[in-house]
Amino acid sequence: MSSSPTFSSFVTIFMFLFFLNLPFFNSQLPIKATIRRAPRQLSVNYYAKSCPQVESLVGSVTSNMFKEAPASGPATIRLFFHDCFVEGCDGSILISSKAGSKELAEKDAEDNKDIAKEAFEGINKAKAIVESKCPGVVSCADILAIATRNFVHLVGGPYYEVKKGRWDGKLSKASRVHHNLPQSNSTVDQLLKLFSSKGLTSEDLVVLSGAHTIGFAHCKQFVNRIYNYKGTKKPDPYMDPRLFKALKMSCPQYGGNVDIVAPFDVTTPFSFDNAYYGNLEAKLGLLASDQALSLDQRTKPLVQELAKDKHKFFQAFADAMEKMGGIGVKRGRKHGEFRKDCTMHHV
Repeated sequence: MSSSPTFSSFVTIFMFLFFLNLPFFNSQLPIKATIRRAPRQLSVNYYAKSCPQVESLVGSVTSNMFKEAPASGPATIRLFFHDCFVEGCDGSILISSKAGSKELAEKDAEDNKDIAKEAFEGINKAKAIVESKCPGVVSCADILAIATRNFVHLVGGPYYEVKKGRWDGKLSKASRVHHNLPQSNSTVDQLLKLFSSKGLTSEDLVVLSGAHTIGFAHCKQFVNRIYNYKGTKKPDPYMDPRLFKALKMSCPQYGGNVDIVAPFDVTTPFSFDNAYYGNLEAKLGLLASDQALSLDQRTKPLVQELAKDKHKFFQAFADAMEKMGGIGVKRGRKHGEFRKDCTMHHV
């Protein structure tokens, strides 16, 4: 998921859709998913006595943000992924770099620079409202987890209960970001190794990649697929010619508009559904790392299953989001804190 699309970006998106001649509206109602797993240490009712209104407080902010800046939805989901994969789900991505410091915070790492600012602003707004009602009680990490679930549901995805009880992390270093995140050209081997290091399976990899049913990527993330796939100086053979032509029109090999974005899901870019998987089967995946999932025998069968069954995808996605939300949870003052301001460590 990428930064806030500009007007010219939206023109480009609709050019894609017109050129590909594919439908892009989905009127199906969201499906409610039931969570089965319960990560250790976390509880749905963690704030039942200390801040019982936390969900509604965060919900008021996310609803308004989604109306005012729809890009805040996919951006916040991406923010949560990037937080959990680096140092665990501890809100460390929300910390601002200290002026004059030699070590930048996670937020300013290259991989995080194009996350829309609305995502950070939304979490800060939610934190301020929660602090006004329940001072010093709710962690930024939990607010991010709740906001992410809200946005998944607001864009048409499953609703699931959020387990809470994370403390905020004390460490935030940009140098730890790149090697802990999937890259747009990652191979399935690299992706499986990375996900395994986080306690996630090949199934989790395929299911969580389905978050690319919404959101956008900049040209730099897929330009090599168009012009120089794996050093061949030719396009990726696993790309539908219609997609190749549309991308080539928008993303020149050199000197293009850096603000131009393309939707991860070229058929239903504004709807959270399972069309992403059907796109992969049709060679309409935007990133090489996405398209690879439909080509590798370890991941292809699940891609095919999820392409056929939206309900199964929603249930699996809800389960996988809870599982990912339990990565590297901090508890206790040795490793954690409760920040009053999500951008600064607690003093």
